[in-house]
Amino acid sequence: MNLRLKNIRKRLEERDLDCLILTNPANISYLVGFNSRDSYFLVSKKKNIYFTDFRYLEEARHRLKGNAALSKIDGSVFELLAEACSALKARRIGFEENVLSFAQYKKIRKALGKKARLVPAVGIVEDLRRIKDKQELQDMRKAIRITIRALKFIKAFIKPGRTELEIVAELERFIRRQGATGAAFDIIVASGLNSSYPHHASGGRKIRKNEPVLVDIGVDNNGYKSDLTRVFFLGKINVLAQKISEIVLEAQKRAIYSIKAGIRASEVDAASRKYIASAGFGKFFGHSLGHGVGLEVHEKPRLSSKDNSVLMPGEVFTIEPAIYLPAKFGIRIEDMVLVTNKGCEVLSGAINQ
Repeated sequence: MNLRLKNIRKRLEERDLDCLILTNPANISYLVGFNSRDSYFLVSKKKNIYFTDFRYLEEARHRLKGNAALSKIDGSVFELLAEACSALKARRIGFEENVLSFAQYKKIRKALGKKARLVPAVGIVEDLRRIKDKQELQDMRKAIRITIRALKFIKAFIKPGRTELEIVAELERFIRRQGATGAAFDIIVASGLNSSYPHHASGGRKIRKNEPVLVDIGVDNNGYKSDLTRVFFLGKINVLAQKISEIVLEAQKRAIYSIKAGIRASEVDAASRKYIASAGFGKFFGHSLGHGVGLEVHEKPRLSSKDNSVLMPGEVFTIEPAIYLPAKFGIRIEDMVLVTNKGCEVLSGAINQ
C-alpha cells in the first residue's frame, strides 16, 4: 500500500471514521496513482476497494498494484458500497459532501440501513494534496513549460482579422503536438472589450488593430495542470492600457515578494489588492488573487481576503491580479508559484515573461 493511502488511514483514525467513500476523481487519482474515471473508492482501516465498470476494469487491474481490491460495477454501485461497508462492519462512514449529490446520498443511506452513519468528511484528501511531492512538481513543471511555449508561439499567430476561436483552435493543436494530454480548461481568448469579462467565452469576434488580446491557457500533463494568462497588444498601446498594465504588474510583484512559508493566504491577497486600490482601481478587481493548482485547476489554497490558512512549503498556486474596465478592456497577468523554505519560486519564469 502506498504512502498516501497510509496517511489517509491515519486521518480516518483521527476523525474516528471506519471508512471513507471517495467520489471526487482527483482525490481518487491522487490515492491510486493513475487517472481515475467513472469510479468510486472505499478506503478503510482494514481494506481498500476500487469500484469501476467494464470499460476501465482491465486498466484498473493493471495499475492498482496491490493498493486496493477491485470490484466490478454491474448494477447499483451504491448497493455495492453499502455491502462493502457492511462486510467491514463500518459504523461511521465518511463521504465527500461537496461532491456526492443529494440523490446519491439518499441511495447510499437507504442501502446502508440504520446500523451505519454517513459523516461529512470533505478535506481529508484535499489537505494532503496541498503539498506537492517531487513527481507532482515534475509533472507540473512540464505542463508549465508547454504552456509558456504555447504563449510564445501564439504571439506571432495573433493578427487583426483572426477570430478568437481561430486562436483557441491553434493553441489546442499546438499543446497536443508538444505532448500535453489536452487543455486543462476551456482556453480563453478575449479581444478588445471582451477582455473586460474575467471569464469570457471565446467566440467569433475578429481581432482588430491597436487592441489588447487576453489569453488564459492551461494544459494537462499526466493529470497535473497549469494556468497562465498573458495580454498581447496589437499595434499601439494607448496611455490608459499602458498605465493599467503597469499597475497590475506591480501588484503581482508585491504579492510574489510577500510570499513565504508561515504567511497567511489573505496577507498575500492584501499585498496586491491594497496596491490596486491605492492606484484608484480597487473596485475593478473583484475576484481572488489566486488559487491552488494540481490535479485540479482550482484547489486549495485560495488566495483571497477570506482565506486565513497558513502557506506551507510545497504548495503551488497562481498569482493573478487584474483590472477590468467595463466596455473598455481588461488586464490580467497570471503566473504560478511554488512556496519554498526561503520564500517562493516563480515556476512560470520571469514575471510577465
